[in-house]
Amino acid sequence: MSDVLTAPLVVEFPFTRSLGPVQSAFLTGLRERTVLGVRTRDGRVLVPPVEYDPVTAEDIGDLVEVAPTGTVTTWAWNPAPRPGQPLDTPFAWALVRLDGADTALLHALDTPGPEPVRTGMRVRVRWAEHRTGAITDIACFTPYDSEPTHRARPHTGRFPDPVTAITTPARLDYTYSPGRAAGRHLRALADRVILGERCPACHKVYVPPRGACPTCGIATTEAVPVGPRGTVTTFCVVNIKAKNLDIDVPYVYAHIALDGADLALHGRIAGIPHDQVRMGLRVEAVWTDDDARHPGHYRPTGEPDAHYDTYRELL
Repeated sequence: MSDVLTAPLVVEFPFTRSLGPVQSAFLTGLRERTVLGVRTRDGRVLVPPVEYDPVTAEDIGDLVEVAPTGTVTTWAWNPAPRPGQPLDTPFAWALVRLDGADTALLHALDTPGPEPVRTGMRVRVRWAEHRTGAITDIACFTPYDSEPTHRARPHTGRFPDPVTAITTPARLDYTYSPGRAAGRHLRALADRVILGERCPACHKVYVPPRGACPTCGIATTEAVPVGPRGTVTTFCVVNIKAKNLDIDVPYVYAHIALDGADLALHGRIAGIPHDQVRMGLRVEAVWTDDDARHPGHYRPTGEPDAHYDTYRELL
């Protein structure tokens, strides 16, 4: 349907972790074009290395160097690479058992098409031109005509300027559709009207609406205008500046019970020093000038504070 509201949505955050001696040696080795594994007490060589034996849970740290060549154990063709994947042209995801290792490493295999790819195929590492100490220092694997070797020789794991921490981006891109109830709410905001929906059983008005009463579990269909004035029920002072948000800290984010609603919504409080915001403060919506589908913030109305009994059930 052409009138269905949709919008792109991105959830993204960086994850930073410190590295122990095994992972530090592995990633630093990749920077230096050296692939390291770890040998267990029963002689198996694990690549990528881990700090604990997956069978016995014993500490392991006996590092060994394996070859940059190996054998494909299984694979899957990726015809449409997504942003952030190793290659921007079609490629195969492959599990590669490097020569000297007993486990397989997952990475991209660069071939002109899926036809040449097969289990048992011989491949070798293509190193990235610029290496920083990450799994992406292996740019991909490429076909390689050679016989398997059995190199797994001891390695100290010591390199100059070792990598001791990594930051990994986590990102999810998707298209969001708000549905019937929230869609009607958003369209009303474009006309500077705040709409909730009333439950036909308990008669509570929910804003923003979700299409069903969370208490009674039945559909809500009756649209009810609420606000634009309301009461601050609870709030917090934000002291950490968010990326890409052009708001000076500190600022206040609050739960606001709009007049006529039975559920508090979130909103930023402006037009008043942050240390003067309080429970019971009466506020009103201030709309943006760029036709954005939401109030830009809420500001004090100048009315006397609401009595606690009028909003205590909305905390």
